Amino acid sequence: MAIAVVLGALAAHALKTFLPPVKIESFQTAVRYQMIHSLAIILIALLEQNGFNISKWSYRLFQWGIFLFCGSIYLLSTTLIHGIEAARYLGPITPIGGVLFIAAWVLSARSLVNK
Repeated sequence: MAIAVVLGALAAHALKTFLPPVKIESFQTAVRYQMIHSLAIILIALLEQNGFNISKWSYRLFQWGIFLFCGSIYLLSTTLIHGIEAARYLGPITPIGGVLFIAAWVLSARSLVNK
């Protein structure tokens, strides 16, 4: 979550001078998704401490979703800065991260229902 806060501040201040508004908006979307799914990881840990049996795969899927979904958007948003034509390679990775988020939420909910 600390990384999401730092990246959000970076987008709000430093990147605005380098990137067009549409790229800033994408970057901030990634920050928002990283924050939400980091909170989900914390929630799962708290539930486990209180006797709920949540699948360890939920953690992994949330973590990989953050890495692939948010990470690819961070890189895609900043392509103007580092000059890499990343869209061709990173574009297909973003939806994979989104699918991992969905799977993590479904698995977490299933674990809670099957308690």
